[in-house]
Parts: sequence; structure tokens; C-alpha cells
Amino acid sequence: MKSGKFDQIRRDSVGLLENWREGRVEIYADLPDSGIRPVMSTLMQSGCRIAAVFAEDRTGPEQRYYLYYVFEHPEDQRYLLARAPVSTANPVFPSLSAELPSLNWHEREIQDWFGLVAEGHPNPRRVALHDNWPDVHPLRKDFSIDTLLPPFEGERHVYRPTLGEGVFQIPVGPVHAGIIEPGHFSFAVAGEPILYLQLRMFYVHKGIEKRFEQLPVNHAVYLAESISGDSSFSHGTAFCQAIEAAAGAEIPGRARRMRTILLELERIHNHTGDIGAIATDVGFVIANAHASRLRELILGLNEELTGSRLLRGMVCAGGVRRDWTRDQILRCLEVLNLFEREFSDLMLLIDASDSTRDRLERTGVLRPDKAADLGIVGVGGRASGVDRDVRRDHPYAAYDSVSFAVPVYEDGDVLRRMQVRVDEVRESLAIIRAVASDLPAGPYRVLLPPVPADACAFSAVEGWRGEIFHWIRMGAGNRLERCKIKDPSFNNWPALVEAVQGNIVPDFPVINKSFNLSYSGTDR
Repeated sequence: MKSGKFDQIRRDSVGLLENWREGRVEIYADLPDSGIRPVMSTLMQSGCRIAAVFAEDRTGPEQRYYLYYVFEHPEDQRYLLARAPVSTANPVFPSLSAELPSLNWHEREIQDWFGLVAEGHPNPRRVALHDNWPDVHPLRKDFSIDTLLPPFEGERHVYRPTLGEGVFQIPVGPVHAGIIEPGHFSFAVAGEPILYLQLRMFYVHKGIEKRFEQLPVNHAVYLAESISGDSSFSHGTAFCQAIEAAAGAEIPGRARRMRTILLELERIHNHTGDIGAIATDVGFVIANAHASRLRELILGLNEELTGSRLLRGMVCAGGVRRDWTRDQILRCLEVLNLFEREFSDLMLLIDASDSTRDRLERTGVLRPDKAADLGIVGVGGRASGVDRDVRRDHPYAAYDSVSFAVPVYEDGDVLRRMQVRVDEVRESLAIIRAVASDLPAGPYRVLLPPVPADACAFSAVEGWRGEIFHWIRMGAGNRLERCKIKDPSFNNWPALVEAVQGNIVPDFPVINKSFNLSYSGTDR
């Protein structure tokens, strides 16, 4: 990974961070005694952003916890992970959420999972654990995954009351119609206009980060694929890249390109489904019928290439699990040619509908300044002026060998969130064709050596919703000690709260669908 801005910061700011050390796509450094605030101030003045904050329990070997602040700079392809120790005797860390609202949920989740106190947090209520959860912290090492908790008692989550004449509360969920997972939305409305929205997630928390602990690497890949079902290949790839980096292994060029093709197929079928669903939510059911048929075309292709419509069971540490024949590659290109022609027809149909445009334009606006403050990523961010894409900014798989455009708009409404999807589908088609035309012969997988205990590695993937992070620490016997997961939906739920304000209740479904966030990826 080439050097960049972080090397300059290290030279120009002696003493800012200590013990710099290189990973494959990341740099590690320790915070000095002065703490995170002066470091944050200097790095952000240089153009960095804090992309995530997470914790690790090292009370066994080191008698302390650690916080990791993940910094990103647009002029460096690496990430900087600044590590801060937290004492077991005084498990407190300074909250940055008042200055950086994007860290709100990150810090509160650390409080819930580890019992560390975010001192000075403007809203320290529980976010991942519900209010009546017992006083235990499940990501501490002394909490066994087999623990049987007593029945939950006490008061459940109390929402901000609706006040004022003619102001009413509309609860939606947590159980919804259809097959989506639970989430509770509480609207305050004056007639139809929405004054504000409160939301509550984490109704189906699966404890995936805890389940990774002590899991063998090969088994853990399947767990990574289950984090968010519609992003199984993206999460699986992110996890495998971290394992490969920790093992010091390079995967074959053929495997890198095959992964790229499958990542883009995952993007295409999800974006196509969302375009149809947005059309449905404004009553354009014919467009959705066409989009559903096109999505089915890609899902069928997925199954032909991998045996799974959702691309499960294909990625593995070291490459991919099975090779493709020349006939399969030709079949892939044939299906994509058919898809592209009919996708163009679909978009002509939607663009010709003035009533559809009227419902989508200036609906659910997320202003660029709000998107930046909240750390919004992926489709939602790019529709609101956030020019960021892991594929371009931190290349992985075969993305460094292809050229593609990253669509960015400033208007931040439902129409632009749909347009980002349309543009990305077209770019994905071009990426697949470029990669498939230069698919090298040779192995599609290498066997990894056992990963050394205490080896750490960071991995990032641009899933179809946005950036995905996996960070691992290995334990003994080729088993996981810790796996931190960040799904893009964890960043983006607060965007929905901002985007619905001032809109009318009947527009909530299409605004919600234009973000299409993952309950499962958030609850993980």
C-alpha cells in the first residue's frame, strides 16, 4: 500500500502519536498521555475524518481495555488506527460525540457492550442494549456466550413525549407487515407533516461479535456471511481479507477478479430491487414488476456461478471455493448484455413518468452538511455530496485495475438516492466486463498457513449500501479472539431521522426505502 498523508502527519507532528507500526491496509499508533482530543484536532484539521470507534477487552493479558479510533484521509489509501488504553480501575473515556455527532452510536455501543463510560456524552442512554437489559456487558471476556440471563424486568424504552395542541404520536413497529425485521419508529405529527422521528433498533441482536470469539477461521467465514443476508458476499469478503492480511498471504489474481465480479453482481441485484421498491412506494407498480424481473435475472445468474442466489458459500480465506469454466464466464456476459438492454428500458419508463418524479424530487432531503456531520456513507452519502467510495479510495480485490466513476449529487432527496443506484448499476456492468475480459488463468485459491496468535488486521469493503469494516485479533489455535464489525446501516439510521422532518407521513415509506437500511447488519 503506497505511502501518503499519514506519513507526512507523522513527520510534521512529532509526538502526536507513538509506536507507529504498519499493517497491510492500516497503520497502528498509540495515543500519548495527552489523550484523543489534541490528536483528533490535529488530524481533522489536516482533512481526516473518524470513520469508526470500537473497543477491545485485553483485561486477561494486559489488565486493560483499548479503544481504537479509525481515521481516514482522502490522500492516503491506508487507515490510521489510533489506540487508547482504558484502565480497569477507572473504565472511563472522553466522549467526542458533542463535537462529532457521527460517533454518537459508536460510543454508546461501547458503553453497552463493554461497560466503559463515555464521559461527557450528550445522550448516554443505552443504544444496543435495551433499557430493561440486566446490568451485564456481553463483550467483556468474563461474560460467557452460554450465560442464561434472568427474565428482563423494569421500564422499557421511554420515548420523548409529544407536546403541543394538535400534536400526536404515531407508533410504527417494532413488528412490521411483511418479512422485514423489527424496528420501532415513533413519529410526532401535526396533521400529516412530521415534526420529528424517534427510532429504536436492536430488537433482534444476534451476538455475532461474541460468537466469533474462539471460532475456527474456516467456520467464521460462514458466520461473517450471515451478518446481513443481502450483503453476504461483501461481509464475507471483508472478513476473509482481514484473515489473509493477518496471515500475510496474497490471494491469486484470478480469485481477486472473481471476487470483484461477485461483489458487483451483489450491488446490481440489490440496487435493481431498490429501484423497483421505490417505484412501488409511489404507486408505480408496473415499474416494480419490471425491476423484479431484472433482479431475478441476476439472482439466477448468481446461482449459476456460485450455487447460491445470494452468493453464499463462495468466498473463503485464500480466494474463492470453486472456479468458473469459460462457458460460465460467457454466460455471465450474455446475461449482463440482456440485463443492460432491459434496464435501460426500465429507466426510460420511470423517467417518462412525471408523477413519479414529482413524488421523489425534493422528498426526504438530507442536506450535505447534515450528511457530513452524521458520517453518512454509501448511497445515502453520495446522494448528499459525500464523495467517498472504498473501491476507489482504498482499492481491494481487482478495483485498482479498473477505471470507474463514483456518482455524487448534492440535492440529497429520494430522486438522487435512486439516481445514485442507477448510475452505480451501469458502472458495475462496465466493471464486470472489464474484469471478466482479463481473467487470468491459474489457481483460484491458496491454502493459508495458521495465523499467528495476537495478529491483528483491518479490512474495508464498499458493500452495496456503503463501507463495511472488519477488524480481527487472532487467538491461539487459528481461532478468533475478537472480530469487530461495522455495517454501513449503523452509520446511516440517524440520516432517516433528519430526512423525514417536514415531510408528510405518506412519504415515509419511500424515504425509508430510499435508504433501505439493514436491521440485521445494525443489530448483528
